[in-house]
Amino acid sequence: MKFGVVIFPGSNCDEDIIHVLEKIMGQEVVRLWHKDHDLQGTEFIILPGGFSFGDYLRSGAIARFSPIMQQVIQFANNGGYVMGICNGFQILTEAGLLPGALLHNNHRKFICRNIYMKPQTSNALITAHINPERALKIPVAHGEGNYFADAGVLQSLKDNDQILFRYCDEAGNITADANPNGSLENIAGITNLGRNVFGFMPHPERAADSILANEDGLAIFESILSMVKA
Repeated sequence: MKFGVVIFPGSNCDEDIIHVLEKIMGQEVVRLWHKDHDLQGTEFIILPGGFSFGDYLRSGAIARFSPIMQQVIQFANNGGYVMGICNGFQILTEAGLLPGALLHNNHRKFICRNIYMKPQTSNALITAHINPERALKIPVAHGEGNYFADAGVLQSLKDNDQILFRYCDEAGNITADANPNGSLENIAGITNLGRNVFGFMPHPERAADSILANEDGLAIFESILSMVKA
């Protein structure tokens, strides 16, 4: 599969995701600069984590207007696969490709540590091959990861099985104590109605190499490739 990784000024997880895709998963990867106007025939677009444009104004708000986002939005609207991780998730909400918004963490502090999250649906490319009872140990690193949506949007997400992951404890229990940032109903990630756009805050690319003593994040990449090859 040919992946495209969009790089904005301030992206800092682009090489991490490229390493996982190329060196570990054996996939072709194209680096897409934010001023590009051509997706170069890529089949799956990833918006990586970082601090696009320094997170000035608010996270993702400026990156959303980078030239390449016109192509990313069109690609997604035509059914193409797009995944945003952390800052990438924020950009997807700012671009209107995913509903809701990412607010400041409820404790107003930046967090950088391992958390646990649990798949909430098997009806999505990135979760279909993950055991729904498995608590994935994945790092987070964000100051604005508090997922918020109004009551109508939240109900629609639940009714349409669009919640990808919820924060949980090591045993898989979804509790208030396991919520690192105040996200509504412990939501860590969602998909769109078309089930081709995915966004979540935790960083699976930082938990996908044996040298890091944590490979839980590989489950997401393996699910993507298993479903595509199927």
